[in-house]
Amino acid sequence: MTIRLLIADDQEMVRRGMRRILEHQPDMEVVAEAADGVAAVDAARRLLPDVALVDIRMPRRDGLEVTRLLAGPEAAHPVRVVVVTTFDLDEYVYPALRFGASGFLLKRSGPALLVEAVRAAMAGDSLISPSITVRLLRHVTGDPATAPRRDRQRRRDEVLTEREIEIAGKVAEGRTNADIAGELFISAGTVKTHVASIQRKLGVRNRVGIAVRAWELGYATGRMP
Repeated sequence: MTIRLLIADDQEMVRRGMRRILEHQPDMEVVAEAADGVAAVDAARRLLPDVALVDIRMPRRDGLEVTRLLAGPEAAHPVRVVVVTTFDLDEYVYPALRFGASGFLLKRSGPALLVEAVRAAMAGDSLISPSITVRLLRHVTGDPATAPRRDRQRRRDEVLTEREIEIAGKVAEGRTNADIAGELFISAGTVKTHVASIQRKLGVRNRVGIAVRAWELGYATGRMP
């Protein structure tokens, strides 16, 4: 199966470099490029790519808004979005994840991680710098300004079973399904079923969304590996 890609970045050189890396893969095809956010959303809605690689700072509509429109809960035809940016800033990372991004990658990460991020998004997983994740989610958990919202959300999320809470915490700590299965002495298929149930109950699209919510609710107590 060919993975159809959209690249959205206002720098032509960056788009050209990413296209070269991705189309070198036998199963990837870049179906469109966009130099601004409006063009990115239009192209995505018209062509329905499998994955959109989106920069944060773009003319006319920034990458956060593009992510919300393409991957957020109101998207009619959701597209997996991987944010690829120069800026390692909390005010970009957290909203991107809340808006449904399947990953957050720094441009300096290199070709291998770019390809891996696309494959992770296609698999329904995510790729994000562990240092960014730990810093961001610990910060969010301890932010008093979000406490009332977190309390309301906690009441809504009490429908999770004890096992689901345990698995959500481990997802937030960066464990794979295989890791969780080994730690809890259950099958990987059982973990996958629990993860799907957690996503449905929390109203999130992917494992990144589970991680964000789990850290907010205090389900994650360890550290990412």
